[in-house]
Amino acid sequence: MVLHRIFRAVIMGPPGSGKGTVSGRITKTFGLKHISSGDILRANINAKTELGLLMKSSIDQGQLVPDDIMCRLILSDLRAMSPSSWLLDGFPRTAFQAEALDDAFGVDTVINLNVPFHTIKQRLTSRWTHLPSGRVYNIDFNPPKVLGLDDVTGEPLVQRGDDTPETVTRRLKAYETQTEPVLEYYRSKGVLQIFSGTETNKIWPHVEAFLNGKLYSVKQNVA
Repeated sequence: MVLHRIFRAVIMGPPGSGKGTVSGRITKTFGLKHISSGDILRANINAKTELGLLMKSSIDQGQLVPDDIMCRLILSDLRAMSPSSWLLDGFPRTAFQAEALDDAFGVDTVINLNVPFHTIKQRLTSRWTHLPSGRVYNIDFNPPKVLGLDDVTGEPLVQRGDDTPETVTRRLKAYETQTEPVLEYYRSKGVLQIFSGTETNKIWPHVEAFLNGKLYSVKQNVA
């Protein structure tokens, strides 16, 4: 699909909601560039940029990265790109960040994956990771060929500390508290679209159909 104007979207959803899978399908199907705030953050920390060092200092002290630093980091990266259609993942996390993003770029739609917390808890606590590559398996629906071993290297899989039941519960409550104002902000702007369900493969067709309609209308409006 060739778009006749820039189309920019944000995807939101709690840890374990299938956001990574849906993001991958959106970028592959519709040609949007996937922009991950986590990737940008890690790249700046590894490169020891001024903002990267400021963020590392906050993280090392167990603090959230301040809004103004996150905004400077993400928005400077977005501005440095040639004008393009993108899907932004992991930002904004607060209403302040959402307003800053709106001031810099128009957001056409916000996709929110609404998956029940009990489903996510079961999903995450069944998750095992190959740390060197980041490959993730799930014992319930995406198991490794050999239990406990990575399919590609045969190396051992581990359960990350933040995938234990107690930690997952804390993470989900923290996400809900932090992001509800962001969802309300986008709801008030009329750009929030919520997709509810328990299985990514059943949620995806609805996301795809919505974006087909959205992008087709973009093309028609320009034509």
